Amino acid sequence: MDKKFTIMQGDEACAMGAIVAGCRFFAGYPITPATDIAEVMSSELPKVGGTFIQMEDELGSAAAIIGASLAGVKSLTATSGPGFSLMQEAFGYASMTETPTVFVDVQRGSPSTGLPTRPAQGDIMQARWGTHGDHAVIALYPSTVEETYRYIVTAFNFAELYRTPVVFLMDETLGHMRESFYLPHTDEFDTVERIQTEDLKSETVYQPFLEDSELYDDIQPLVSMGRSRFHVSGLFHDESGFPIGESDLASKLMKHFTNKIKLHLDDILIYDTYMMDDAEYVIVAYGITARSAYRAMKLARSNGIKVGMFKPITIWPFPTIPLKKILSKVSGIVVAELNMGQFAHEMSRINRNMVPMQTVLREDGQLIQPFDIVDALTKLEGESEE
Repeated sequence: MDKKFTIMQGDEACAMGAIVAGCRFFAGYPITPATDIAEVMSSELPKVGGTFIQMEDELGSAAAIIGASLAGVKSLTATSGPGFSLMQEAFGYASMTETPTVFVDVQRGSPSTGLPTRPAQGDIMQARWGTHGDHAVIALYPSTVEETYRYIVTAFNFAELYRTPVVFLMDETLGHMRESFYLPHTDEFDTVERIQTEDLKSETVYQPFLEDSELYDDIQPLVSMGRSRFHVSGLFHDESGFPIGESDLASKLMKHFTNKIKLHLDDILIYDTYMMDDAEYVIVAYGITARSAYRAMKLARSNGIKVGMFKPITIWPFPTIPLKKILSKVSGIVVAELNMGQFAHEMSRINRNMVPMQTVLREDGQLIQPFDIVDALTKLEGESEE
């Protein structure tokens, strides 16, 4: 069967891919540039037996998807920076209760209401540290409309596998642009479905926060509430979900939040590399900026500069190991992003050998141009020859 050639907006691809992933509940509040996701969900979810609710605000939206997920339904909300800030309390609750949920943040100029119709990548650190306390998080960031369609499915799978809220980052340009691509068949996707009570051992009492699981390694899969009774609390809790006060058990739980991500990095870290075999320099860029970076790489190559590119899809956890390997081989690095250096800060942290680094940054709502990156590469090359 031939694949269907389609044209789709980024926000639309996010919504349609979520439905393919099995999302059947959406709660949200209108905000530019994420409203299109809600609009598509409002029309498409009822066609597959799903439910769409426009909530009174962003915090209510986040709380609603947590409740729906606990009830057994894969759930999604979508917002932009100001709304994502309002969701952080509930995001922390989803982290503590290990409730699979997906939060889409279509970034715009910030802080506050900023530039609602302009692109930005200023929520990188918020995606990692937006809520209070130590917590694990997974954040994905595609750079094309097709990747948006594909990786939102991955986001739902990660949420289910690792019982964590997953942040799916986009930006205004990616959300509103339209691209053509071959629509993947649904059977191309391996979707992780919610475990049902009957799939567990009948002689055991279901404990929602048990670490030892024969099904998903060391992470107990979530069973739909109602099919099995269990307790949920935002307080530190034991394996049954009831609050505890013992410091050793609290410490064990916190380490579990970290380890369930850290011990599965090989499966969680997704990234693309281009022309790295003979590269003397590397461009690191993500999201919409990766498109300018790819063009810059081609232009620089045509000018004799041996440069490759590293494009992270998984922004968090930070791809430390693959980037350290690259840093050990190249003579210089350029980091390009639409903020004042949030990802570059992390690059500096792991750059122990002090490989020369240039940044190409914009925070004014305009896209980075390929020639800006080429200029930074040329400067790097000149410094290395001195």
